[in-house]
Order: sequence, then C-alpha cells, then structure tokens
Amino acid sequence: MPWAVLGEFPTPVTRLPASGGIPAELGFVKRDDLSSPVYGGNKVRTLEALFGEAVARGSRTIFATGAYGSNHAVATALHAPRVGLSPRALLFPQPESWAALENLRVTLAASDAVHALPHWSCLPFAMLREHRRGVRQSDLGGVTLMPPGGASPRGALGYVSAALELAEQVEAGVLPEPARIVVGIGSTCTTAGLLVGLDLARKLGIGFRSTDPELVAVRVTPWPVTSRFRITRLAARTARALAAWARDPALAVSAGRLGARLSLDSGYLGRGYGRATDAGRAAMQRWTELGLPPLDTTYSAKAAAAFLARCESSTAPTLFWSTKSSAPLPPTRAASAHAVPPRTVRWIEHAERVLARELPPGYQPLGGASG
Repeated sequence: MPWAVLGEFPTPVTRLPASGGIPAELGFVKRDDLSSPVYGGNKVRTLEALFGEAVARGSRTIFATGAYGSNHAVATALHAPRVGLSPRALLFPQPESWAALENLRVTLAASDAVHALPHWSCLPFAMLREHRRGVRQSDLGGVTLMPPGGASPRGALGYVSAALELAEQVEAGVLPEPARIVVGIGSTCTTAGLLVGLDLARKLGIGFRSTDPELVAVRVTPWPVTSRFRITRLAARTARALAAWARDPALAVSAGRLGARLSLDSGYLGRGYGRATDAGRAAMQRWTELGLPPLDTTYSAKAAAAFLARCESSTAPTLFWSTKSSAPLPPTRAASAHAVPPRTVRWIEHAERVLARELPPGYQPLGGASG
C-alpha cells in the first residue's frame, strides 16, 4: 500500500539506569522520541501511512487537526513538505503550558495556513467547510483532512508496524518479553495500533512466546475521548482494514479480543487535558536525573509517572513507550500579530504572561497587538 518514508526505524530500546532505584532488568524505554531527527515521537509512524495515502490520491494539501499544542500538527507542518504536501491546520484552544506554546509557535511558522477555532466542538463543521472548499478550489490541488492525532484505521497502521518492530527486538534479544507496556493515550491511534500489532505478533509467533503483554494506556485526555469502546472499536476497524488490504480474513479480530489485554489508567489525568500534575512534574524531574528523553506535562509526563509507579511495585519487565519527540524544534522568530489568527495571538500572549517564569532565556515574545 502507499507509504511515505519519514522515520528512521527501528527505534532503539534502552534500559533504565541502575542509579534510578529500579533493577535494570525490569525497566525499559522504547525510544520513539528518536523516530526522526526532523521531528520524532509517535506521530511520525502515523503520518507515514496517512501521507502515503494522500500522495497516492493526488492531494497537494493536507490538514492536521487538534489542540493548539498538538504534536500531530507540528509533525505535519515539519514533515509534509518532505513529500510535496502543503501543511495546514485546524486548531482549537487548550490550557497553557510551555510545550503547547512552543508547539503552536512552530506550527504557525511552518504551516501554509492555520485556522483557529473558538472551541473543540467547532472542529467537525470546520473540517466539512475545508473539504467543500477543497472540492471547489483547484488551486489547493486536492485536500486531505486528517482526524485529530490521525486516529483512523490507516493511521493506526503505523503502530501495528511498531508492535511488530518491538516483537522482532524481543526475538533478537534486545530486551526480555515485557509483562506490560505503558503508553500515554490521547487520540487513541497509537494504542489501537499497538493492540492490533501485538495480537498479530502473537499469531505469527514473533517475540511474545511466553507472555501476553498487558497494554497500559494512561489517559491524558478524558472519557469519552479515551473510552474503552472508542479504543477497541478503532482497533477492530484497523484489523478489518488490514484483513481487507492483505486479503486474509483471518486478520480480522473482534473488539472484545483486542481489548482483553488493555488496561486504562485514569489515575494520572489530574484536572484534565493539558493540566499539569504534581506526579507528572516529579516524573519529569526524575526522568531528567536519569538522563532519559524529555517529557512534557500534557502527555508523556503523566504516562511516565504511571510507568515508574508500576516498575517500583512489580518484579516483571515493564516497557515505557516514549512518544514525545526529543529532536530540537526549529527556531521561531517573534511573529507579527497580523500574520497569525487573532485568536492564537491572544492565546499566545496570555500564555506568555501565565508562563513567564518558565520561558527560556532569549525567548522572543509574540510582537504586535492582539486587536
């Protein structure tokens, strides 16, 4: 099937340093933060499938959708031009954080257009509007609109592949068979793909011979976005799509079977999406002391807190899936306020005031008036 080559795979697996107080044979990190030097993290695998489809369909314009600080939007802005696609975005507000502020500035600088929505509930209507506009305007050259996080059966294929990659690493002795895999869950795409890929690896007899690993999905977005029904339904749709593409009905798996090894952990969500937690901040500090890849308060810190807690209470190997890019973001200059949507100007200026103590030395505030 059509595929865009964006990442550098397989990504490595590292052991937790012995100085961390967790036995080295029990804690492991799958380094998808290193999936690309351009911009890594979990979205690279998803975009390989979605960009491949868009190019094959003749699209020249592709829209990312999500919150202001969306990793998916940043990844789209930085990777789409590599395959000849014009990156655009439909974004809605979220709570202020340094990671969200940094991501939004890069998305604004690297995208050909960004449309700021007043609320997440406006997204379906905005997507319909852009679809109709793309049909009418030939200058856009065909438009592809991706759901938030790329959460679709084709997008989830990237993490079906990732699960098979991990199984091959287990087979090669890079790490022992993990009893559990801990990953943050936001849009559900990564988790759904891993469920299908782990099931497929077991069918093929790769890697997981004596264990049936539990997939622990740590909620960073609340129910119902991360409801068990939505996750397992996307996983089942992905399995059916894979069965159709491969012309092998045996690959279709029920949602019940795929969800049997899924555990959802809501204990680290805190006050909601984008809201930092004390446990997440503590995990970030410990992560830094151990020399591990960077975390952010919105996504990966909450998942890392859950991972560390499980490592400390278990005698079986546990794997953390690192989904936050560790590649440095390209520098952005202070933009003129009229060059970006007024709503994002106001949000950025407010975030800069709220986060004044967290802004790094040399940070250039957004210029111009918000209007």
